[in-house]
Amino acid sequence: MIEFAFLISAKLASDKKFEGIEWESAVKIKADSIIAFFLRRKWVLLSLCLVTPAGFLFKFYAGPGHKWFNEYGAGLLYEVFWCLVVFFFIPYRKYITRIALWVFIVTCILETLQLWHPSFLQQIRGTFLGAALIGTTFVWWDFPHYILGSLIGYLLLHAICGSSSHQR
Repeated sequence: MIEFAFLISAKLASDKKFEGIEWESAVKIKADSIIAFFLRRKWVLLSLCLVTPAGFLFKFYAGPGHKWFNEYGAGLLYEVFWCLVVFFFIPYRKYITRIALWVFIVTCILETLQLWHPSFLQQIRGTFLGAALIGTTFVWWDFPHYILGSLIGYLLLHAICGSSSHQR
Protein backbone atom coordinates (compact mmCIF):
# COMPACT_ATOMS: atom_id res chain seq x y z
CA MET A 1 0.00 0.00 0.00
CA ILE A 2 2.76 2.43 0.92
CA GLU A 3 4.73 1.43 -2.20
CA PHE A 4 1.64 2.30 -4.26
CA ALA A 5 1.39 5.67 -2.54
CA PHE A 6 5.03 6.40 -3.31
CA LEU A 7 4.57 5.43 -6.96
CA ILE A 8 1.67 7.88 -7.18
CA SER A 9 3.69 10.57 -5.41
CA ALA A 10 6.62 10.01 -7.83
CA LYS A 11 4.26 10.34 -10.80
CA LEU A 12 2.71 13.53 -9.40
CA ALA A 13 6.12 14.94 -8.50
CA SER A 14 7.22 14.51 -12.12
CA ASP A 15 4.23 16.60 -13.25
CA LYS A 16 5.23 20.26 -13.79
CA LYS A 17 2.26 21.73 -11.88
CA PHE A 18 3.18 19.80 -8.69
CA GLU A 19 6.88 20.76 -8.58
CA GLY A 20 8.31 21.71 -5.21
CA ILE A 21 5.94 19.61 -3.10
CA GLU A 22 7.51 17.04 -0.77
CA TRP A 23 5.32 14.04 -1.51
CA GLU A 24 6.85 11.73 1.06
CA SER A 25 5.82 14.18 3.79
CA ALA A 26 2.32 14.47 2.36
CA VAL A 27 1.91 10.68 2.29
CA LYS A 28 3.24 10.40 5.87
CA ILE A 29 0.81 13.08 7.10
CA LYS A 30 -2.10 11.21 5.47
CA ALA A 31 -0.96 7.91 7.04
CA ASP A 32 -0.69 9.61 10.45
CA SER A 33 -4.23 10.98 10.05
CA ILE A 34 -5.59 7.53 9.23
CA ILE A 35 -3.83 5.99 12.23
CA ALA A 36 -5.20 8.70 14.55
CA PHE A 37 -8.69 8.17 13.11
CA PHE A 38 -8.66 4.46 14.04
CA LEU A 39 -6.93 5.01 17.41
CA ARG A 40 -9.72 7.38 18.39
CA ARG A 41 -12.36 4.84 17.44
CA LYS A 42 -10.57 2.22 19.54
CA TRP A 43 -10.65 4.53 22.58
CA VAL A 44 -14.29 5.40 21.93
CA LEU A 45 -15.25 1.71 21.86
CA LEU A 46 -13.31 1.07 25.07
CA SER A 47 -15.02 4.05 26.72
CA LEU A 48 -18.44 2.83 25.55
CA CYS A 49 -17.66 -0.59 27.05
CA LEU A 50 -17.14 1.14 30.40
CA VAL A 51 -19.84 3.85 30.29
CA THR A 52 -22.72 1.64 29.07
CA PRO A 53 -22.67 -0.95 31.87
CA ALA A 54 -21.94 1.80 34.41
CA GLY A 55 -25.08 3.62 33.26
CA PHE A 56 -27.20 0.50 33.77
CA LEU A 57 -25.54 -0.16 37.13
CA PHE A 58 -26.39 3.38 38.19
CA LYS A 59 -29.99 2.87 37.07
CA PHE A 60 -30.41 -0.24 39.24
CA TYR A 61 -28.10 0.61 42.14
CA ALA A 62 -29.81 0.01 45.51
CA GLY A 63 -27.20 1.17 48.04
CA PRO A 64 -26.62 4.48 49.82
CA GLY A 65 -27.50 7.45 47.64
CA HIS A 66 -29.50 5.20 45.30
CA LYS A 67 -32.00 7.96 44.46
CA TRP A 68 -29.27 10.19 43.01
CA PHE A 69 -27.57 7.31 41.16
CA ASN A 70 -30.87 5.98 39.75
CA GLU A 71 -32.35 9.28 38.66
CA TYR A 72 -29.48 11.68 38.00
CA GLY A 73 -26.20 9.74 37.81
CA ALA A 74 -27.60 7.52 35.09
CA GLY A 75 -28.74 10.63 33.18
CA LEU A 76 -25.25 12.07 33.44
CA LEU A 77 -23.79 8.88 31.92
CA TYR A 78 -26.56 8.92 29.28
CA GLU A 79 -25.11 12.20 27.98
CA VAL A 80 -21.57 10.81 27.97
CA PHE A 81 -22.81 7.70 26.14
CA TRP A 82 -24.39 9.73 23.32
CA CYS A 83 -21.32 11.98 23.01
CA LEU A 84 -19.22 8.84 22.53
CA VAL A 85 -21.66 7.30 20.04
CA VAL A 86 -21.72 10.41 17.84
CA PHE A 87 -17.94 10.83 18.11
CA PHE A 88 -17.48 7.22 16.96
CA PHE A 89 -19.00 8.22 13.63
CA ILE A 90 -17.42 11.70 13.49
CA PRO A 91 -14.06 11.29 15.28
CA TYR A 92 -12.60 14.72 14.60
CA ARG A 93 -11.40 17.18 17.23
CA LYS A 94 -13.03 20.13 15.44
CA TYR A 95 -16.52 18.67 16.02
CA ILE A 96 -16.23 17.94 19.76
CA THR A 97 -17.92 21.15 20.91
CA ARG A 98 -20.77 20.70 18.43
CA ILE A 99 -21.22 17.07 19.42
CA ALA A 100 -21.51 17.87 23.14
CA LEU A 101 -23.83 20.81 22.46
CA TRP A 102 -26.15 18.85 20.14
CA VAL A 103 -26.29 15.88 22.51
CA PHE A 104 -27.35 18.30 25.25
CA ILE A 105 -29.98 19.97 23.03
CA VAL A 106 -31.46 16.68 21.83
CA THR A 107 -31.66 15.21 25.33
CA CYS A 108 -33.33 18.40 26.58
CA ILE A 109 -35.89 18.05 23.78
CA LEU A 110 -36.44 14.40 24.75
CA GLU A 111 -36.85 15.43 28.38
CA THR A 112 -39.42 18.05 27.40
CA LEU A 113 -41.25 15.47 25.25
CA GLN A 114 -41.92 13.57 28.46
CA LEU A 115 -44.62 16.17 29.15
CA TRP A 116 -46.46 14.88 26.06
CA HIS A 117 -48.33 11.60 26.38
CA PRO A 118 -49.69 10.40 23.02
CA SER A 119 -50.47 6.70 22.85
CA PHE A 120 -47.59 5.83 20.48
CA LEU A 121 -45.04 7.40 22.87
CA GLN A 122 -46.65 5.67 25.83
CA GLN A 123 -46.25 2.33 24.04
CA ILE A 124 -42.57 3.06 23.42
CA ARG A 125 -42.07 4.20 27.02
CA GLY A 126 -43.75 0.99 28.19
CA THR A 127 -40.75 -1.06 27.03
CA PHE A 128 -37.45 -1.21 28.91
CA LEU A 129 -35.46 0.07 25.94
CA GLY A 130 -37.97 2.87 25.24
CA ALA A 131 -37.95 3.98 28.87
CA ALA A 132 -34.14 3.87 28.92
CA LEU A 133 -33.77 5.87 25.70
CA ILE A 134 -36.53 8.49 25.88
CA GLY A 135 -37.52 8.41 29.56
CA THR A 136 -40.90 8.28 31.23
CA THR A 137 -41.35 11.34 33.46
CA PHE A 138 -40.32 14.98 33.20
CA VAL A 139 -37.98 16.20 35.96
CA TRP A 140 -36.48 19.69 36.03
CA TRP A 141 -33.44 18.46 37.95
CA ASP A 142 -32.38 16.36 34.95
CA PHE A 143 -31.25 19.50 33.09
CA PRO A 144 -28.26 20.39 35.35
CA HIS A 145 -27.15 16.77 35.17
CA TYR A 146 -27.43 16.84 31.38
CA ILE A 147 -25.18 19.92 31.36
CA LEU A 148 -22.66 18.16 33.59
CA GLY A 149 -22.85 14.95 31.51
CA SER A 150 -22.29 16.87 28.28
CA LEU A 151 -19.34 18.65 29.87
CA ILE A 152 -17.85 15.32 30.98
CA GLY A 153 -18.47 13.96 27.47
CA TYR A 154 -16.74 17.02 25.99
CA LEU A 155 -13.72 16.54 28.26
CA LEU A 156 -13.59 12.79 27.57
CA LEU A 157 -13.63 13.38 23.81
CA HIS A 158 -10.75 15.85 24.17
CA ALA A 159 -8.88 13.27 26.25
CA ILE A 160 -9.46 10.68 23.53
CA CYS A 161 -8.05 13.09 20.93
CA GLY A 162 -5.04 13.72 23.15
CA SER A 163 -4.47 10.00 23.83
CA SER A 164 -2.76 9.66 20.47
CA SER A 165 0.21 11.77 19.52
CA HIS A 166 -1.68 12.83 16.37
CA GLN A 167 -3.59 16.07 16.81
CA ARG A 168 -5.75 16.11 13.66
